[in-house]
Amino acid sequence: MGELFGTLSDGTAVHRWTLERAGVRVRVLSYGGIVQSVEVPDREGRTADVVLGFPGLDGYLARPEPFLGALIGRYANRIARGRFPLDRRTYALEQNEGPNSLHGGARGFDKRLWEVAPVEHGIRLTRVSPHGEEGFPGRLEVTATYTLDASGALHIAYTAVTDAPTVVNLTNHSYWNLSGSGNTGGHELRLAASHYTPVDADLIPTGDLTEVTGTRFDFRRTREVGSGYDHNLVLDKGVTDTPVEVAELHDPASGRVLTVSTTEPGLQLYTADHIGAPFAPGDGIALETQHFPDSPNRPEFPSTELRPGGVFHSETMYGFSAR
Repeated sequence: MGELFGTLSDGTAVHRWTLERAGVRVRVLSYGGIVQSVEVPDREGRTADVVLGFPGLDGYLARPEPFLGALIGRYANRIARGRFPLDRRTYALEQNEGPNSLHGGARGFDKRLWEVAPVEHGIRLTRVSPHGEEGFPGRLEVTATYTLDASGALHIAYTAVTDAPTVVNLTNHSYWNLSGSGNTGGHELRLAASHYTPVDADLIPTGDLTEVTGTRFDFRRTREVGSGYDHNLVLDKGVTDTPVEVAELHDPASGRVLTVSTTEPGLQLYTADHIGAPFAPGDGIALETQHFPDSPNRPEFPSTELRPGGVFHSETMYGFSAR
C-alpha cells in the first residue's frame, strides 16, 4: 500500500507510491497516474528532482491545466472542434480548449483516481473509462504499468481494450528540468525526426508532413532547445513493436542526460511557454510520446482506432545517466 498523500473533496484517499532502483527514485500518485517526482544524480553524484511537480495534492487540484506528470487520455493532444467520425457516425467530445478537445476533455484520465497494485520493481494502475465519458464511445479498460529496470530507467507500458469502436492515444505529460531547478534554456536536444506536422492558429495539424531541413524543428543534430514549441515531431522510425530510442535531452550544467525510447510514431515537444505560477515559462520541457494530434480526423495519419477484440499497446522508456 502506498502512503497517504491527501484526500479529494469527497473524502476519497489519494496515495503515493515510491519506486527506487539503481540510484533512481520515482514517486507516482493514484490520482491522475501522476509522476510527482523523479530523483536522479548529476555527474558529481548529487541528486535532484528532474520533473516539475507540486509538494501536495492541493497543488494538482488547484492548478490542473499544466497536466504536470499526468497520465493523459483518452486522447492525448488535440481533436479539432471536439468532433470526429467513426463508422459513419460523428462523436461530439468535451470542448475544453476553445473549440477543440484537449487531453481527453475537462475530466480526462489526469483527473481520475486509479486503482494501484504493486508489481515487481513497480506498480500497475487500472481504471475503467465508461462509455460516453467526455463523449468518447466504448467502455475502455485501461492499464498503465510503471517499473524501474536494472539501470534505473523508468518504463511506462499502456494497454487498453474496448467493447465498442473508439479512439485511444495515451501519454505521460512530465515536464523535464535536468538542472533540478530554474530555467531549461541551456538544455540540448537530439531528436530522430525528419518531419513535423505544421499547425494552424489553434495548434491543429494542417495535415501536411513537412521536412525539418532548414527549419527550427530540426533537432537531428544536438542543439539547444530554445522556446516557442508546442508541436508534434514525426519520428523517423514510425510505429514499432518495441521501444526505439528517439530522443536525448542533455543539461550541460549538471551533466544529466535523459533518453526517450518509445513504440509511438510521434513526439510532442512543448517548452512550457505558457505555464503559470508557481512556475515560469521555460521551467520544463515536455517530451510527450504519442500518435499524432487530430488523427481521428486525418485518415492519412497513423490510426488511433481501437476495436473490440483488439488491444491498444504503447511503451515508453526514460533512461537516466550523466556525463
